[in-house]
Amino acid sequence: MMRRFTILLVTTFALTFNAVAGTDGELILKKNQPSEIKDCSEKFNRATFAFNQALDGAIIKPLASAYNILPTSIRTGVGNSMDNLSNLVTIPNNILQGDLKKAGVNTGRLIINTTLGIFGIFDVAELMGLSEYEKEDYGQTLAKHGVGPGCYIVLPILGPSTTRDAISSVANFMGGDPWYNVSIKNDTQYFSDIDYYASKVTTGVDFRAKNYDAIENLEENSLDFYASVKSLYLQDRQQKILNTKKTINTQNDSDWEELDN
Repeated sequence: MMRRFTILLVTTFALTFNAVAGTDGELILKKNQPSEIKDCSEKFNRATFAFNQALDGAIIKPLASAYNILPTSIRTGVGNSMDNLSNLVTIPNNILQGDLKKAGVNTGRLIINTTLGIFGIFDVAELMGLSEYEKEDYGQTLAKHGVGPGCYIVLPILGPSTTRDAISSVANFMGGDPWYNVSIKNDTQYFSDIDYYASKVTTGVDFRAKNYDAIENLEENSLDFYASVKSLYLQDRQQKILNTKKTINTQNDSDWEELDN
């Protein structure tokens, strides 16, 4: 895994044309400033954005609307379960970022919630004092090691991203995501492809449902919805990289991120 991750790191350097310059907080802040990230292929991005909007209106939005009808306890349980599953990517990135304390806390959360919490449906770990949880991914890890974001891009279905974050997502399919490994990459009697893709769709619907009103209000009140989403995404991504506690006032949920993580 580490060899492949190193290759991925070098590739990202080449495509983003940014040299590694340490993990100084001010440098990371400057590199990831929304105003510093260029929209290099705006026409293509806007076309992809329009496609994603059409897909959202036809499929995701109706599913999210129906999902919101479910009792709060069920939606909370589903959200907890998806968060618990995301620990499988967060923990190795805690380690790669040198944050062994958080890696330990999140490992404890994963074990406790998977067992006592019945596959993460109940957040028992929080009741036991292990409440600190922030999702981490390979894009955040690269950023914290000085890799710049490159250009802003919009991916079909997956939505807003940057060159760095899109490329770093490949790490999930190169051994960096244990859930992918056991459900798709390796043939096991316990999990299958359907389990993996179902979890990704569920995560997407859960996110859309939590942010339902915020997204609708943003679209209704924006002169340029594309520009508003880009600004919101890049601001939120910057905050996740720096692990700041500041929230964006157009969000209902702190989980504004690419669905491939």
